[in-house]
Amino acid sequence: MTRVLLTAFEPFGGETVNPSQQAAQRLADGPPMDGIELRTAFLPVVFGDAIEALKAAIAEHDPDLVVCAGEAGGRFAVTPERVAVNINDAPFPDNAGRAPVDEPIVEGGPVAYLSTLPVAEIVTALREAGIPAAKSSTAENYVCNNVFYGLMHHIATERPSLVGGFVHVPYVHEQVINRLDPRPSLSLDMITQALRITVETSVAAIDARRPEPSGVAAG
Repeated sequence: MTRVLLTAFEPFGGETVNPSQQAAQRLADGPPMDGIELRTAFLPVVFGDAIEALKAAIAEHDPDLVVCAGEAGGRFAVTPERVAVNINDAPFPDNAGRAPVDEPIVEGGPVAYLSTLPVAEIVTALREAGIPAAKSSTAENYVCNNVFYGLMHHIATERPSLVGGFVHVPYVHEQVINRLDPRPSLSLDMITQALRITVETSVAAIDARRPEPSGVAAG
């Protein structure tokens, strides 16, 4: 069994739901995935606190793979992220009222980290399932990027065998139905399927990297 930690965020920015949280909960409550032991954690939309909650969940569940998911309202597609950048720059306050401007996430840390998820393979698998998907090179500079960078720094400094990365999902339909300014959205069923495919594709990539067990020759 491959141990997978799937994280998502609470609602923020005046929204009453977060599709990443809704979809992750559906996966946790749904039928198991073959060969996968899935655990979930829901993170606060608060700079710094979200990273600490993520680290606590990693310590508790000891996963082989971490997939962090978050909402990117306004995007048309599910977007696995390629690059986490060492900067917090909030366009609006987080859920604790914090709004850092041009602050490093880790003082003296690398400028950026690359995801270790199989981003191209995930996008291909999503598109083959009829789900809009695209590679993204920016998780912006809000709490999603804060957690993405925090995860990759934790992997680089504490858990080098851990595979991890971040995926953004669009709004769910209920968030946009009464908006005066039209915004793209996907159904919750499709977002849930997208996270399932992301996890399964990432696990398949991990399995492909594992060495074959060596046989013992008879004497």
